[in-house]
Amino acid sequence: MTTTLAPATGLRARAATGTESARARWSRRFQHGGWFVAPFFVLYGLFVVVPVVRGLYLSLTDANISGDHTGFVGLDNYREAFQDHLVWNSLGHSVQFTLYVVPCIVVVALLMALIAHHITHLKWLWRLCFFAPFLLPSAVVGNLWWWLFQPTNGMVNHVLGIDTPWLTQKSTAMIAVVVATLWWTVGFSFLLYLAALQNIPHHLYEAAELDGAGAFQRMLHITVPNLRTITGLVLALQILASLQVFDQAVVMYQFGPGPEESTRTFVQYTLEQGFTSYRVGYASAISFILFLIIAAVALGRMWLLRLREEDAR
Repeated sequence: MTTTLAPATGLRARAATGTESARARWSRRFQHGGWFVAPFFVLYGLFVVVPVVRGLYLSLTDANISGDHTGFVGLDNYREAFQDHLVWNSLGHSVQFTLYVVPCIVVVALLMALIAHHITHLKWLWRLCFFAPFLLPSAVVGNLWWWLFQPTNGMVNHVLGIDTPWLTQKSTAMIAVVVATLWWTVGFSFLLYLAALQNIPHHLYEAAELDGAGAFQRMLHITVPNLRTITGLVLALQILASLQVFDQAVVMYQFGPGPEESTRTFVQYTLEQGFTSYRVGYASAISFILFLIIAAVALGRMWLLRLREEDAR
């Protein structure tokens, strides 16, 4: 009997020893870095996880802005949102803005980075001028471009020699927001491209030049392939940011939806429902729809990146 139980006892002892060693390893890892990241997780939980859970709960209720008489309505808010034509109109405006501004930012940021990378004199001044607008608050940018697009005394019409009512005409209202956003945010993508250009080995250009490759060929076969990863990152970041456009459009149109509601974005409509119509539950449901769209875009980007890495192997 004693001989039969000995192996089992040994197994339990080894299992206990393994458990203790795993706990010891976890304890050592936490002691080395856990206390450094603990404040981040606490703040992340308080200001991200808790609001998200709270918002999900509110989206299933008919809560108003005062918080009184909150009743559970299930998925009724989501059903109403999918049948609300203003939800789809505002989402269409956000998608339209994204399709306009993202390609422009990618092209302009790359051109600016190439200029700043190859220029020989006053490099710091060029970089400062390209990046400085990104440091401005959104309210300043909105008011600045509201003044520049004025039909009578605005600088845009004065320089171009036209009298286009940019801010009061439906066909040009969204273009005005795109131009303001491009001027304001292109500096961030410019920095990313500039850093990527500086990491391209210079000997590749020297070898190509010795082989007789011209400037355009070096750009096509060396620069562009080496910027593929950073271009994907810029596209992903700008798409995610553009779908959440709100500040500059609201400020430029004096907190209104623009001419014929042509610049009302998805985020703006969500805030209108929550703080103008006082329907917090419905606004929470709309915001979670946008959250799912943004999550789908982010996951799609990760999936494409993984496929590219597998193909590279």
